[in-house]
Amino acid sequence: MRRRNEGIVSRGFLLGRNILVKNYSQLQIGDFVISKRQVVHGASGIVPAKLNKAIVSNEYLVAVENSDISTEFLAALSSLPKMKRKFFLSSYGVDIEKLFFDVEDWKGRFITIPKLGEQLKISAYLKELDQLIHLHLLEREKLVTLKKAMLQKMFPRNGVTKPEIRFKGFTEDWKKKKLGNISDSFSGGTPSVANHFFYGGNISFIRSGEINSKSTELTITELGLQNSAAKLVNKGDILYALYGATSGEVGISQVNGAINQAVLCIKPHSGNNSQFLSVWLRSQKTAIIGTYLQGGQGNLSGSIIKLLEVDLPGAIEQQKIGNYFEKLDRLIALHVTRLEKIKQIKLACMEKMFV
Repeated sequence: MRRRNEGIVSRGFLLGRNILVKNYSQLQIGDFVISKRQVVHGASGIVPAKLNKAIVSNEYLVAVENSDISTEFLAALSSLPKMKRKFFLSSYGVDIEKLFFDVEDWKGRFITIPKLGEQLKISAYLKELDQLIHLHLLEREKLVTLKKAMLQKMFPRNGVTKPEIRFKGFTEDWKKKKLGNISDSFSGGTPSVANHFFYGGNISFIRSGEINSKSTELTITELGLQNSAAKLVNKGDILYALYGATSGEVGISQVNGAINQAVLCIKPHSGNNSQFLSVWLRSQKTAIIGTYLQGGQGNLSGSIIKLLEVDLPGAIEQQKIGNYFEKLDRLIALHVTRLEKIKQIKLACMEKMFV
C-alpha cells in the first residue's frame, strides 16, 4: 500500500507455507483497501486486476461494494479533505506516523452519498479523467526517454568525431572548439534595492530561476539599468545560471530584459546555432557541476564556461539538431500543460460533484 492515495502495490509472492499471518483476507478486483496504520497519510486504494485474489493481513481493512455504495465512489470520496479528516478523527495514538485506525469508530460516522446510479456515473467520469491524466503522463515519459536517448546518440562520445545517429546527408567529422571562441558572453548585476526609483519600470529583470520564463517577478527602470551592472539581453539569447539552486541550468530567453550577476548571457557568433548550443550545454550539466562544483559548493563563472570545449558540426547540421530538440521540448511542454489542465478540471469537479 502506498501513501498519498497512490494505490495498491504487491509486496511479493509467497507460497502458502510461507504466509506467517493467521488472519488474512483475499482480495477481489474492485475492493477498496485501507491501511489501518497509514490511512491518515492517504494509504488506500482500489484493487487492480493484476492483484485479483491477492491476500492482505488484518492490518488492512477491506471494503466491498453493495447496493448502497460503489467502492470506486468510496475511493474518490476518500481523497477529499473531509473524508481524510474522518480518517484522522477515527485514529488514535501519540505519534502521527504510528496512528492506528479505529474501524468501529469510522463505521459510526456519517457521509452523504447519492443513489448508486449517480455514484457510478460520477465514478466513471472521474475514471475517464484519470485515464487521460495517465495517458499524458505516459506520453510525456516516452518523450523524455526519447530525448535522453537522442542526446546520447546525436552527439559524439568522448574520443569520437562523429555521432551514432545523424540526419541524412551529413558525414563530416565534428570539430572541438572552445565556447569562448565561437560566442560572446557576459553576466549582469543587480540595482541597489535601497533605491525604489530603480525598480518597477518596464524592463524585465531576469534572475537565475527565471531563465526559461515568459515573465519575471521584478522589473527595473532605465535609471536602475544605468546605475548598476545589469545588462540587457534579447529574446532568443542563451541564458546560463552560474550559481545558486539553479547552477548549470540553461535557457533560451523568452523576453527582452536585463540579467543579474547570477546569469551568463551567451551570444553565438554567426554560423553557430543558439538552440544547438543550449542543448549541448544542458547535456553537459552533470559533468560541469561534477567538475566545478564539488559537493555542491562554489560557483560557476563566465571564464569557466568560455573554456568548455564544444563538439561542433557544420552550421546546417547544428540548425537541424537544434530544431529537432526544440520540437521535442515543445511536445513535452504541451503534454505537461494538458496534464495540468486535466488535473485542474478534476480538482474542480471533485469540489463541485460531492456534498
